[in-house]
Amino acid sequence: MNVEKNLSHTEFINREYSISHLSYEREMAFFQSIKEGNVSEAKRLFKPLDCKEMGRLSDDDLRNMKYHLVITVAFITRYCIEGGMEMEAAYNLSDIYIRSIDKCRSENEINLLHREVVDDYAQRMNIIHNKKRYPKSLTVCLDYIYNNLHTKITLEKLAEISELSPAYLSRLFHKEVGFTVSEYITGKRIEAAENMLKYFEYSCLEISEYLCFCSESHFIQVFKKHTGYTPKNYRRAFWRIHKT
Repeated sequence: MNVEKNLSHTEFINREYSISHLSYEREMAFFQSIKEGNVSEAKRLFKPLDCKEMGRLSDDDLRNMKYHLVITVAFITRYCIEGGMEMEAAYNLSDIYIRSIDKCRSENEINLLHREVVDDYAQRMNIIHNKKRYPKSLTVCLDYIYNNLHTKITLEKLAEISELSPAYLSRLFHKEVGFTVSEYITGKRIEAAENMLKYFEYSCLEISEYLCFCSESHFIQVFKKHTGYTPKNYRRAFWRIHKT
């Protein structure tokens, strides 16, 4: 590939047809607004992927929009990590959205997903910036819980990694977080189950086993208590990208 020749040709075409890209300042301001959790500013600076300033990455319109959205997700993810989002959580969210992009079969689906990505990351960053700062011992526990939802998590293990006694950790956790350790773990598992139902085709049994519920029926019962939906009805209501 003759890169210099292609670059000169692209620059000529862009000048000839008055094609320009989004200004660097506006683009960075957009990503910064998401990093800061400024939802209203992110919406104000939002630009559709099919606008002429976005540049051309493919001759195929749908593929062009997919490429742009993948790049957008990658940038937003890294900005949010810099802004305080847990790295593993940010990358997992990025993986979910990029797989969803790959499944899109129309420009309208891409546009809807684009808005969802921006709103989701901005809302999450808003929560991060406004939530309470926890002591280091609790932060260690919260990170461990997030990374081990698929295994059995005990108060004794959390006490061990936080170097606190189980009784003291239990009291401190409830005081600072507002939930008991057990309630918090269950809530995080339900959040994980929601994503598995929205973006993947795992069965209730597979989800219940993966997230360490004692049985499928217990998972369904707890899920409905937390969300108001059975898992089946939740998937029907919130499954975003349908197969064609």
